[in-house]
Amino acid sequence: MFGISPLGWVHTLGSLPAIPAAAYMFAIHGRIVPRSKAGAVYFISMLIGGTTTFLVAHAPVSYGIGATTLLLLVTGYAISRLPAPGRAAIYVETTALSLTAFLLMVPTATEILRRVPEGHPFVTDLHSPLLLGVQASILAALVIGLTAQIIHLRKDGKAAL
Repeated sequence: MFGISPLGWVHTLGSLPAIPAAAYMFAIHGRIVPRSKAGAVYFISMLIGGTTTFLVAHAPVSYGIGATTLLLLVTGYAISRLPAPGRAAIYVETTALSLTAFLLMVPTATEILRRVPEGHPFVTDLHSPLLLGVQASILAALVIGLTAQIIHLRKDGKAAL
């Protein structure tokens, strides 16, 4: 179905729970919160998706996206556990994990538009205006969202002083 191999389904279904987990945390907390139940779901799903990318990828850029996602994921979840991480840790954590959500959504949106509806997908060309518009919208959401997160963290930091 949809031209996806069995291993591709493992990749897709394994990483799929990260989307609602991230959406939930963005809506409730304004950012991905590693030390929460939704944060644990997000981490496991992203780990499955990131590692299986190397098994299902066809384009060389996919390997870079997978490696970058895993690096950012580990950075985001580990930074606060380092000895004396300081105030910068929350900014590194928030930025790294927001970037993982971006790196999840761009290929997800691309694959959906290139596969659905089956037999007559919305997009057949990677340079399609629809695809480029969706990708640009995801990038805009990252820039606006990350800016809002950093402003919020700065205000919280000043209030804590």
